[in-house]
Amino acid sequence: MSKIKKVAVIGAGVMGAGIAAHITNAGIPCILLDIPAKTKTNKNAVANNAIKALLKTTPASFMSKKNAKLITTGNIEDNFDLISDCDWIIEAIIENLGLKKELYHKISKHRKPKSIVSSNTSTIPLKELISDMDEKLRPYFLITHFFNPPRYMKLLEIVASNYSDRASIEIIKKVCDVHLGKTVIEAKDTPGFIANRIGTFWFQLGVKTAIELNLKVEEADAITSKPFGIPKSGVFGTLDLVGLDLLPHIAASMLERLPDQDNYRDIYFEAPIITQMLDKGWIGRKGPSGFYRLRKAGTTKIKESIDLKDGTYSKSIKPSLASLNTARSEGLLGLLGHEDKGGRFAWELASKGLLYAASLITQIADTVVDIDVAMKEGYGWKYGPFEIIDKIGVTQFVELLRNTSITIPPIILLAAQKQGFYRIENGNIQFLNVDGTYHDIPKHEDIISLKDIKLNSSPILQNKSAKVWDLDDGVVCFEFTSKLNSLDPDTMNLYKKTIKYIDSTDKQIALVIYNEADHFSAGANLGLFLYAANLAMWPEIENQIEDGQETYMAIKQASFPVVAAPAGMALGGGCEILLHADAIQAHAETYTGLVEVGVGLVPSWGGCKEMLLRFSKDPKMPKGPMPSIAKAFELIGMARVSTSAIEAKELGILSESDGITMNRNRLLKDAKEKALSLVTNYKPPEEAALNLPGASGRAAIKTILRDMDLKGLLTPHDKVVTEELSKVLTGHETDITE
Repeated sequence: MSKIKKVAVIGAGVMGAGIAAHITNAGIPCILLDIPAKTKTNKNAVANNAIKALLKTTPASFMSKKNAKLITTGNIEDNFDLISDCDWIIEAIIENLGLKKELYHKISKHRKPKSIVSSNTSTIPLKELISDMDEKLRPYFLITHFFNPPRYMKLLEIVASNYSDRASIEIIKKVCDVHLGKTVIEAKDTPGFIANRIGTFWFQLGVKTAIELNLKVEEADAITSKPFGIPKSGVFGTLDLVGLDLLPHIAASMLERLPDQDNYRDIYFEAPIITQMLDKGWIGRKGPSGFYRLRKAGTTKIKESIDLKDGTYSKSIKPSLASLNTARSEGLLGLLGHEDKGGRFAWELASKGLLYAASLITQIADTVVDIDVAMKEGYGWKYGPFEIIDKIGVTQFVELLRNTSITIPPIILLAAQKQGFYRIENGNIQFLNVDGTYHDIPKHEDIISLKDIKLNSSPILQNKSAKVWDLDDGVVCFEFTSKLNSLDPDTMNLYKKTIKYIDSTDKQIALVIYNEADHFSAGANLGLFLYAANLAMWPEIENQIEDGQETYMAIKQASFPVVAAPAGMALGGGCEILLHADAIQAHAETYTGLVEVGVGLVPSWGGCKEMLLRFSKDPKMPKGPMPSIAKAFELIGMARVSTSAIEAKELGILSESDGITMNRNRLLKDAKEKALSLVTNYKPPEEAALNLPGASGRAAIKTILRDMDLKGLLTPHDKVVTEELSKVLTGHETDITE
């Protein structure tokens, strides 16, 4: 592990509690302290209630609810001594400089020597926090700025001072990278650091311009999302998520600390609609309503949006702006040139928002790469500001800008001369530096990127649904390339060709199944099955099922080790791939399960059999066939999907020996190393026999189904599907007594 064996978080608000939860996701014990509750019976109630709230949050803060046991709660009056054996102490209290300094003074008296202390502040510069700090603490003090929600947002900005101990910085960087799964960027000590400096400007500009152009919130969000490669929540949906109550505090901090000539001052204004909403407590998803709300009408819920002029709500309607149609056909450049209010709104954001980011080069970060990565990992943008400009076309963007009175930042003019902020040279992605030269984007020695491999090589094998790549050291990577990485006959065909290829050469000794899409696989291409069913092509359906079963068994019985490396969704047939691999190296955010029953089907590519085998080999399971069958029936029959790789282990889909990688960028290398570790003296697994009870087992399952039916949990088709599932899991007509 690292030198961080125990962490304390002081401040049990939304961010502090979320950080504590994510610390435990890495298996690290955590102390969570807050002010003492006013009640004398339970002075730790503030921190305790924070844990209770975490256990109910959606999406979940804990990767396993069991992680909550790793948190020890307390209050800062009676339990401050708990920090004395912590290696890292995180301050996450309100953005009040005086209160923070008081807390640091108290921490100095209780911390152990060389323990690292950091603040999660998002607005207060480090130089202000350390201005009169204890000299023994100052070298070990940093800003570690997490983004909300801490489990899911990958960016972590570190801000250090000239006093900072370099070894401490490296320790925190490694812990946050490897164990917390963060993309770590060292930001400069400027207001808002990197992501919030740009993001705050973007949202303020979006609100101001939408009001000026009399746009509906749905129209503004549609324009500021997909066309720019920004999350579909856009401006107003995101503000609802963040909470409108934070906006005045962020704005006040920015206005207090930004340079006099900063462009944020030019676009800032107190929107009357936001003032009105705050007065009524309409703060977004944390409150009764925000820019959007759900209104109950009988048993249904109607989505409504607010009018930015008069503050009234009406039913939310899908936007129908002509500029949006142009964006779909001509891309972002077409949108920016459109004359309707949607096009004018997009141009205001691009011409001012993107230029603002460009004007901050060297002020907030040294390179365009750091800014682009910060916005992608901290705000969920698909492209960073400079990647968006490249997407528009730098030359075309400059031509549009020349028709305005806006001063064009030198870096953009330079990029226009050089034809872009990014280029590919000699198989490497390069970025444009402020001096006009291109530099390779640095590569981490502990990271293997399939994207980089593709720049320097061609596939060994390929068809329209999959490709096979050489990872060196004798390891081959099988990549899905179909829509949603769905699985079809072409996938199965290339699997079989890959197995033959590896068997035919001494150069290849292991296989990793991996891809860099958002989701590993959505499962079988059900459209093909539905098409065949509509034409009554039953033999074709049977052939596809048989082909999948034979292919998956070929993977399991291959003469070399096979490691599956999922991330995101691995559902249905995608889950069955994991079950047939020798080992799994999963990203922590893996959501997997046999979901076929949920769409009226029974898993048919060997998943039922593999789950029975896993449970029958589990030493914690009671003896006899029925406990394994009952557990498999519950998992498959309820179409359970893990909410993390940790929960997938708890469900039995992953085994105890399977690995979990917290940082998505490290997954491929970890999977490759796992595959290589299995090569020596490798033998395919021996197929174990299953002793199934047949009719007597089905009778036991029928009792369960009868109870579910009486509770109204089963539709008529559910009864048909679960009956067939019970036949599969119990061996159908077998007789355990024979």
